[in-house]
Amino acid sequence: MRMAYWVKHPPSRTQLYIAAAVIVLAAAIMSIEWLGYWPEWMKVERLPRQTKLG
Repeated sequence: MRMAYWVKHPPSRTQLYIAAAVIVLAAAIMSIEWLGYWPEWMKVERLPRQTKLG
């Protein structure tokens, strides 16, 4: 149904440019991290799980 709606009411050119820019930015960040060039201070570290006392 969503595709039928898009055929009848296509998104504007600006919306398409914004979506493309977001996808390119996400791909750039993922490739920088995958190549190992992401700074250490920007990486997320999981905190150890808290244990209940008692």
